[in-house]
Amino acid sequence: MIEGVFNKSTYLRKAKISVKAAVSALLIALAVVLPQTVHIAGGAAGGAKWLPMYLPVLIGGCLLGRKWGLGVGVLSPVVSFVITAAAGNAMPAAERLPLMIAELTVFAAVTGSFSDKIAETPAAAFPAVFIAQITGRAVYVAVAALFGGLTSSAVTAALETVRTGLIGLAVQALLVPVIVVVSGKLIAAESKRK
Repeated sequence: MIEGVFNKSTYLRKAKISVKAAVSALLIALAVVLPQTVHIAGGAAGGAKWLPMYLPVLIGGCLLGRKWGLGVGVLSPVVSFVITAAAGNAMPAAERLPLMIAELTVFAAVTGSFSDKIAETPAAAFPAVFIAQITGRAVYVAVAALFGGLTSSAVTAALETVRTGLIGLAVQALLVPVIVVVSGKLIAAESKRK
């Protein structure tokens, strides 16, 4: 979406990269802070239920496109893990880190694939997020099965994780497109002023 706005304006390449880098850094920081906030308010169960790290990644894919969104998707769980591990309570946990990287990368890739369409028709953010969520959760289960040696207990645990997070996914399926549409309008208005 941001790229679509840039293509319609006279921004210099360096300015485009600076804006995308700043938005990416902000979203990655949000992907670290939101889970901490949810865990403080609702405990570990709150994180599993509301999936707070997913929100900035889905927004990143929609706004930044596939390439920059992928950066947000890959780096969010890694940066969160490094910072929180240094503080003594790694989130996501080391055993879940590969699953989260795979899942959030898919979230970003799928929503990023819709970015140009979202720039033209902001309502396209709704199916983009929904498709990303289904695809990402399927990848999560598949990677869990592979890391678990294709055992039924690994698949059962992954499916239980998916079930626990359904409310968070539902809220984000509504919230993310609204945030993307409002952000797009703000970005478009700002680009017209320049």
